[in-house]
Amino acid sequence: MKKIIIIGAGAMGSAFAVPCLDNKNDITIVGTYLEDNLIESINSNNNIHPVLKTQLPKEIKFERFEKLQNILNQNVDIIVCGVSSIGIEWFVQQISKSYKKKTPIVLLTKGLSIVDNELSTLSDKIKNLLEKEGHSEINISAIKGPCLAAGLANKMRTGTVIANKNLKESQYLKEIISTSYYSTEISEDINGIELSGAIKNIYSMLIGASEGLSNLKASEEIKSKYFLNTAASLIHRSISEMVEFVSNYGGKAETVYGLAGLGDLYVSAIGGRNSLMGKYLGDGYLYKDAKEKFMKDITVEGAQLALEIGPKILQDLNPQHFPLMFSMLKTICENKKLQIDW
Repeated sequence: MKKIIIIGAGAMGSAFAVPCLDNKNDITIVGTYLEDNLIESINSNNNIHPVLKTQLPKEIKFERFEKLQNILNQNVDIIVCGVSSIGIEWFVQQISKSYKKKTPIVLLTKGLSIVDNELSTLSDKIKNLLEKEGHSEINISAIKGPCLAAGLANKMRTGTVIANKNLKESQYLKEIISTSYYSTEISEDINGIELSGAIKNIYSMLIGASEGLSNLKASEEIKSKYFLNTAASLIHRSISEMVEFVSNYGGKAETVYGLAGLGDLYVSAIGGRNSLMGKYLGDGYLYKDAKEKFMKDITVEGAQLALEIGPKILQDLNPQHFPLMFSMLKTICENKKLQIDW
């Protein structure tokens, strides 16, 4: 039995607790300072998670943020990062106070960042921030793949990838968290896994826009019936660009064709917040208008990522190699109507 602490009580962190528990581990989920009301709701309502709309096992303990440091000061075997990408620096501040050498950190968060004017994966960002706090021998793994949180919480068959530069660490985690319904592969290509898991959110918005882009002169009824040809074309082109993007930043091309790339793109494209935003953009809405009118209080990871890395990507990369990505980045960052140069 391992003592696993999950920081962040959102959908994915809470769902990830389910297979961890089924492996007979001791699981505590600690909310961020913004999640006190969420924790109270879960604890007062028989562990029903209001976002997952699922009752989680009573053995999963939910604690408020005020308990975090006390819990981290105990003998923790694994620390799981379940916060959003904008909370990474906060996450490091919290664990830095008590981090012990080689304690596994598991990164569920998908995203990229700009650090010192360079594109950075979130695992590298965590490592660099901890090193600045005087820590060494930092052990970070990333888990990525086509995993909708509610499905995992309800024990639907799910496949994912555990990546660490040291395959022994990936194998160690695999043995701790895998179940009959939560199957895990291992990889040492942590760069490729993180890059793929992040940028697929941008491309899933593009695929979500396929109905509106399918024929600008056709009626809405015709487009809704026959847009799949366009969607298929966008999927093909998206994967091609993802391979070049991941390779450009030091990841392996074959990683894109696996669960963290193609698999995750499929899940995001057929349904989810990114593809929904893409539909509005394909229908001709400007990003800011669509966000305000339809998705005001909903996090759209692809749009957040575009705003974070877009200016750097538009400056550094060749637009002829990434026409789809550049189209979406300009749509989000410059608030322009989505246009594809077919």
